This record gives sequence, structure tokens and C-alpha cells, in this order.
Amino acid sequence: MFRWVLKNDKLNRTFQRDNGRTQARFTRFTTLGTITGHDVNLYLLLLAISLLSLSLQWPPLHELTLWHFSAIEQGQWWRILTGNFAHTNFAHWAMNLAALWIISFVFKPTARQLLIPLLLISLAVGVMILASDMQSYVGLSGTLHGLFAYYALNEALNGRRSSWLLVLGVIGKVAWEQWFGASASTAELIGARVATEAHLAGLVGGLLLAAGHCFLQRKLSQ
Repeated sequence: MFRWVLKNDKLNRTFQRDNGRTQARFTRFTTLGTITGHDVNLYLLLLAISLLSLSLQWPPLHELTLWHFSAIEQGQWWRILTGNFAHTNFAHWAMNLAALWIISFVFKPTARQLLIPLLLISLAVGVMILASDMQSYVGLSGTLHGLFAYYALNEALNGRRSSWLLVLGVIGKVAWEQWFGASASTAELIGARVATEAHLAGLVGGLLLAAGHCFLQRKLSQ
């Protein structure tokens, strides 16, 4: 009886050691699965956008691509889109591109689900701010507000109730900026006035795109 207890105790300790190794392997596997589950193509797209945007910091390219009202009036229509990807300085670029990576990590779109809204909302921002009194504009922040609103409203309309809080949050932030202005510290960091008009344009574009997308999905599923 005594030997039997010792034998089983030894087997139990062996099982615990093996089980520990199995758990460790499983943890490593699931961590890798989480990373790759975000879609490798998405990370490649984010990297390409980051590098492309960084290249626009080179002065000749920056001057050629920034959103400029007079230049657009003269037929340089590409600035409507490209101005969103140019930035005032490296701090401005780093802040906006970090936000783009975070939004992608939180909402987990595929590369296609990121690229199409990104381009459409960027175009919407570039077009809508033509109605403002701005003469020049650079930065991805308007598009970022639109992307966040787009993904949050999509989730909310597809049954995720907690995402309504995200929708209300981004609407509240933009509304606050329209009434009280943006953070002075942010303006100091980027070396320019924060273009709250672009934030509003992005928000409107993102919400309309999400509403239209969900409406179309439901029509096609009928």
C-alpha cells in the first residue's frame, strides 16, 4: 500500500511537470495565434502606409502633396487625398500613425477592410474641408476620427451594444473641440493649429459610411 501511494505520487508529479510544459507550449501557441490572427496582410499594409507617410516628410514631396486650397483650385486634385498623409513634423507623424496602428489592433479589420474606408474617409475629409476657411492642411487625424467612428458604429449596428459607448465617445470628443477648441499641448507638439474642422469632417464621413455599409449589407442579405 505504501509503495502504491509513492508510485502514484511520483506519477502525479510527473504529470504535473508534463502538464506545465504543455500549458507553456499552449500559451506560446495562442499568443502567436493572436498575433497572426490579425492578418499578416494588415500589418504589411500598415507598414506601407507608415513608410509612405514618412516619405512625405521630405520637403519636396511635402510641398507637392499637402492639402492647399489655392493649388486644388488650380487643378491639383491629388492634394485632396494626399494631404491627409503629410504631416507638420515627425511628432505629428508618429502620433497619428501610432493611432492608426492602435485602431487597427482594437477593431481587427482585414487589410481590405482597412484600406477601403481609409481611402474613402480621407477623400471625404479632403473634399469637406474645401467648404471651410482653411487654406492649408496636413495630417491623418481627421481620417482617424472617421475610421474610429466607422468601425464603432459598424459594431453597434451589428449588435454589439457596448460599441454605442465608443460612438458616443468620439461624437462627444469632436463636439467638445467644436465648442471649446483642441488641446493647446497638442498644437504645441505638432507646431500648428489642430484642424478641428477635419475631425468633424472625418466623423461625419465615417458615420455616413458605416450607416451606408450596414444598410447595403442588410439589403443584400434579404
